[in-house]
Amino acid sequence: MKNTIAERIADFIKSFPPFDQLSKEDLYAIAQVVTITYLEKDKMVYAAGDALHDKFYMIHKGAIALTKEINAKLETVDRFDEGDVFGLRPLFAKENYATNAVTEEESILYGIPLATFKPLISQNKDVVDFLIESFASNTENPFSKEIHGSLYDNRLEVLANDKELFELQPVRYIKKVITAKANAKIKDIALLMQKHHIGSIIIEADDIPIGIVTNVDLRNKVITGEYTIDAEVKHIMSAPVLCYPKGVSISQAQLTMMKHNISHLCVTADGTPNSKIIGVISQNDINVMRGSNPTVLMKAIKRSQSTKQLKHIRKKMMVLLKGFMKQDIPLTQTSKIIFELNDATIKRIIERCIVKMGKQPPVKFAWMSMGSQGRKEQLLQTDQDNAIVFENVEADELEDVRAYFLLLSKKVNKRLNEVGFDFCPADIMAKNPKWCLSLDEWKNQFNQWTSNTGDDEILLSSIFFDFDITFGDASLTNQLSDHIFDITKNNHMFLTKLAASALRSASPLGFFRRFLVEKDGEYKDFFDIKKRAIMPIVDAGRLFALSNQIKNINNTAERFEKMAELFPANKELYLSCSYASKALLKFRTKHGLLHNDNGRFIEIAALTKEEKMKLKRCFNTIARVQESIKLKYNLSNFK
Repeated sequence: MKNTIAERIADFIKSFPPFDQLSKEDLYAIAQVVTITYLEKDKMVYAAGDALHDKFYMIHKGAIALTKEINAKLETVDRFDEGDVFGLRPLFAKENYATNAVTEEESILYGIPLATFKPLISQNKDVVDFLIESFASNTENPFSKEIHGSLYDNRLEVLANDKELFELQPVRYIKKVITAKANAKIKDIALLMQKHHIGSIIIEADDIPIGIVTNVDLRNKVITGEYTIDAEVKHIMSAPVLCYPKGVSISQAQLTMMKHNISHLCVTADGTPNSKIIGVISQNDINVMRGSNPTVLMKAIKRSQSTKQLKHIRKKMMVLLKGFMKQDIPLTQTSKIIFELNDATIKRIIERCIVKMGKQPPVKFAWMSMGSQGRKEQLLQTDQDNAIVFENVEADELEDVRAYFLLLSKKVNKRLNEVGFDFCPADIMAKNPKWCLSLDEWKNQFNQWTSNTGDDEILLSSIFFDFDITFGDASLTNQLSDHIFDITKNNHMFLTKLAASALRSASPLGFFRRFLVEKDGEYKDFFDIKKRAIMPIVDAGRLFALSNQIKNINNTAERFEKMAELFPANKELYLSCSYASKALLKFRTKHGLLHNDNGRFIEIAALTKEEKMKLKRCFNTIARVQESIKLKYNLSNFK
């Protein structure tokens, strides 16, 4: 006679990894011996230093926090909720628990005995790989130098060693790049790959990458008969090419390849598709570090099956971010990794919402992320700013097509909010019909903003100038971007008004070099670091990018670094601006994590003397670049 309780347990655990990889028989065998524990809030499952239990745990209901004493202060190092496993230490190590496991709310736990579990999984590679990743990414013991023992047959090597937990050193790229022209024959490309024993060819025009052809393209588009070997290679190349500057970290390269399901990246002089090719990165060139937290999170995002799972993953991202800040990892690396994880989260939500729509989009479209996410500067959980551009259609089809994308956007915006991206107070979201437009409608919108320019138009155009494609057809956003640069080129009236707007927030220091703080309201006597410091430097970077036609660079620090390259006479000022933009963003992030908010309002009295000095150096840079803008745009009388 079947055990109904065991059946219910098996039915629950089969929906979550690693149990989703087990057979029905193995699931039932485990479920029969599972122990069920009920704990009230703030109860200890185990404490740091306790002897290991003979089981690990899965959360049926509730939430668990792992805490550890760091520098004489008890800190939360990880959190788990429904469906998560924790307490994996018995599978890998013989030393006692390194953290406390405490219930954050009423919880029901399933205890899975090791004696039953280990024999069942000893030949299941997928389960073992999941457990390796889970343990290595788990912060139960982030300070351990080694992990003793193995799961079976010595299969597990030492997972934690003297190296950095995250591989942030630059990728070694191939400098001798084999290239070809777009009109080359496919058969000649194949022969070239065979001759040089390589898996990809960069397609170029005047040393600028315009596409890439890999073994996968030959297999999927030629061997299948879609194109003959005498066709031109432009028909099968992938475009645009994903490019990075030299110095891209192993983690960043890994994340990008996983996110886009590709195996090659192009290295160019300035990291954009508009500069000279200097190298290529292949998946084979990357030594994938098992247990790399960003990689594990990316995998979890891609295999997530619910908004709740993504919400939990996003909590882990904040733990990761906090770790980066504590380790003082360079902000350039940190922001790129968090951007990729945010971007992948949004993409996964869109993918799942399209499935929920019950039918595919009627035409090509692109989801645009704007604001701080568009600039790759969104580290903390701030508002979502997004929009949709879709392919032009006939007038009689327009509203039906828009209706589809508005419904899709409503679903996406709702789930983004549930995950942790708050609704935009100004309703600058794709579910708003104003921001769900066809390509021609968007072009007309930008024409209006740049020709009939008032304060509202400046504000809106500024937000939309920083967009980045998250999902969909890049040709649509490329056309839109080209149009923006075309209509702003030599548009002196608009650029002057944009310059005036960039000066609206004066230097953050008042008379006697005191911080300008809020005079009233909820944050009276607090310093608004976003309005008075970050936005002025962001506005200046955007102005310079538009006026100098700097394409494919949205990040503020990178915009100033490009300006330093273009105008070496003012190199020192522009590099100071790049440094200030990163320093201010890092400062806001640290305070946001400290106070568990968005870090916008800073209590001046709580700052150390050193922090005040660093901020004032940044403010001096803001004053200098604003003076430069006044001179360039003849705004010397602007106050």
